[in-house]
Amino acid sequence: MPSKSSIAGLLLAGGQSRRMGGGDKCLRELGGRALLARIIDRAAPQSGPMMLNANGDAARFADFGLPVVSDVVGDHAGPLAGVLTGLEWAAGRGCGWVASFACDAPFLPLDLVDRLAAAIADEGADMACARSNGRDQPVFGLWPVNLAGDLRRAVVDEDIRKVDVWTARYRLAHADFDVTPVDPFFNVNRPEDFARAETILAGL
Repeated sequence: MPSKSSIAGLLLAGGQSRRMGGGDKCLRELGGRALLARIIDRAAPQSGPMMLNANGDAARFADFGLPVVSDVVGDHAGPLAGVLTGLEWAAGRGCGWVASFACDAPFLPLDLVDRLAAAIADEGADMACARSNGRDQPVFGLWPVNLAGDLRRAVVDEDIRKVDVWTARYRLAHADFDVTPVDPFFNVNRPEDFARAETILAGL
């Protein structure tokens, strides 16, 4: 299994938050703290160097003390563009792996990376993603940096946008997570999701 220092953490905040009415939903408060702060608290102990993938003015994230890197390819190419950005950033820091975390899931597992790495080792796979309630959670993954070139060709030359289309080319392992008392990948996309998350948080 890879060491923590060899795994770069990638916080994916590059979405346009249309269902939230635009803006940065990760900067909205949940339980009196920015959602992004809660994500960092859960993700940072699981990896080595960490960066935030977000487009636009990086200054709005200055309070969080992380490098902010915009997509290395344009046209809002979706989460694969974020993963590619993370892989290329990690390559420059001597990391062999990237663990990706969506910035809208405040209850993400504290053992996510360990379990993804174990799934890769157990299955002899190339990469892994989380799964809960029978559904893949592809933005919560562990990705090998040595596939950065392959992913760039897929995104730029082949115009691939769906994560599962690209991962289908490789041996993909899954780490399954329980959904009681709450699905750890519950994500806040709409104002009503924030209300529900407040209720969940109060009950934990």
